[in-house]
Amino acid sequence: MTRVIRSPQEFKQWRREQAGLTVGFVPTMGALHAGHESLLQRCREETELCVLSIFVNPTQFNDPKDFEKYPATWDQDLAMAEKNGVDVVFYPRPEEMYPDGYHFKVIEDDFTKVLCGVTRPGHFDGVLSVVMKLFNVVSPTKAYFGEKDFQQLTLIQGMVRAFFMDLIIVPVPTMRESDGLAMSSRNMRLTPEQRAKAPAIYKTIKTAKSAADAAAMLSEQGFKVDYVTDLKGRRFAAAFLGDVRLIDNVQI
Repeated sequence: MTRVIRSPQEFKQWRREQAGLTVGFVPTMGALHAGHESLLQRCREETELCVLSIFVNPTQFNDPKDFEKYPATWDQDLAMAEKNGVDVVFYPRPEEMYPDGYHFKVIEDDFTKVLCGVTRPGHFDGVLSVVMKLFNVVSPTKAYFGEKDFQQLTLIQGMVRAFFMDLIIVPVPTMRESDGLAMSSRNMRLTPEQRAKAPAIYKTIKTAKSAADAAAMLSEQGFKVDYVTDLKGRRFAAAFLGDVRLIDNVQI
């Protein structure tokens, strides 16, 4: 039976009681799908205890409307946690995660200035700050992150190194639908027509000769392109269908 803990203090007490056991951690914002399930399965295989957090983090949304529209699927999420043998779901309240009102934050001033950071000011401050808080509460042995959010993954790896944090970050390959679309909670907000068009992002960035060609091809297909950029041996893309922002990346 999966236990649900809401308070950071209660969770820290539970964690103290598990001294000597390895703890794997999968931080999420809920609306779980098969991509999250792949993280949970890897966690279950590699550690003695598996912890899942569900927290829609308000500080990483630079658009309040995007925060309001983020899907909430608690019953399905809990069922997936139980199906995958999660020991504890940490489900904190915003006021308990930010007792200081978000006056203290983690800021990175290099890689956050490119890609998603250009059009989403403050986004990665919120991501890094909440992940730091979650790591301090959960004290995991290993934490699992998908490669779909590759910029986020890279920044979290850098934060762990910079602050001498005693845990291992485990990257997990992007899970895709049968038509190639990267699995994402945001996919739930696509209309049927948009959902049919969305796999073109992956196909285009994988086959185009250059980032500029990929951006042009996506624009021609009706996407509002935020960016397509080749960087550090990968091609990164972000594009809108309606008001839904989709991201993806491939190795080049």
